[in-house]
Amino acid sequence: MTPEQDELRATVRKLLEREPDPWLALCEVGVPALAIPEESGGLGAGTVELRIVAEELGRVLSGAPFLGSAVATQAVLASGSQALLPQLASGTVAALAWTGPDGRWSPDTVACQTTESTVDGVAHYVLDGDTAEILLVAAHAGNGISLYEVSPSDVVREHVPTMDETRRLATVTFDHTPARLLGPIDLAPVRDIACLLLAAEQAGAAARALELTVEYTKQRHQFGRPIGSFQALKHRMADLHVLVETARSAAYSDLPAVAKVHCSEAFSTVAAEMIQLHGGIAITWEHPAHRYFKRAHSTSHLFGAPHHHLPRARPS
Repeated sequence: MTPEQDELRATVRKLLEREPDPWLALCEVGVPALAIPEESGGLGAGTVELRIVAEELGRVLSGAPFLGSAVATQAVLASGSQALLPQLASGTVAALAWTGPDGRWSPDTVACQTTESTVDGVAHYVLDGDTAEILLVAAHAGNGISLYEVSPSDVVREHVPTMDETRRLATVTFDHTPARLLGPIDLAPVRDIACLLLAAEQAGAAARALELTVEYTKQRHQFGRPIGSFQALKHRMADLHVLVETARSAAYSDLPAVAKVHCSEAFSTVAAEMIQLHGGIAITWEHPAHRYFKRAHSTSHLFGAPHHHLPRARPS
């Protein structure tokens, strides 16, 4: 990491430690503008900076609308449109409606279609789809897929209860909804960036879950000794440490399918071990262990389950 990237990480971590609702503070330090070109009101940074933010948000299981809005911003950039970029750079929350009920997030298959200047269809698992101020939809248009902007007031947005209460998902129904064309779009690179951001979030959450587990095994005593001093538990936590470090390496690689598969599996493993090693307190509302477990389960399926990406992760 460069000194500037280290400073970004330190700034974001400090904000998350002191702000109960950090989105406004993150906007004030320019997080939504990171990947937007300077000529459009952004900071002109890259996806590494986005991954740093995602990793720090993952550590604390933040409910800030960063991930969904960042993916929507990448879709606008991929469409070649400049219209919404200044708003997105200022922190206006955006959502991208894309996938159907199968949740595959395929770059070739979308849930909606267009007829002239209207959109029809039902999009599922829309991140922050019930609260976003800017609503985008990827829809079939003629021989390809294009990106459209619609007014949130012209659609039916339904919040979907989730096991992971730290993340908002919605179902969005389009019924002859007026739409403004932003441009044709290749969703493959958008999905790749989404997978890398999610992998960084998973790596951050897994790292924090392991830290909390190690701290607990130093505090809990059995037979007059901290349980963390028992060799069997030392070996288990050493294996988890390897998983966390390799997950972080994968998240900062340029291999989105590998990152999605490995970080999903690593986080799920660490979260499950966290539950077991914390014993009975892990499933109480007073302890965050169950929240990490729920986040691990939900993120494993977001942007496509690991087995959907596995063929892309294997060497050709």
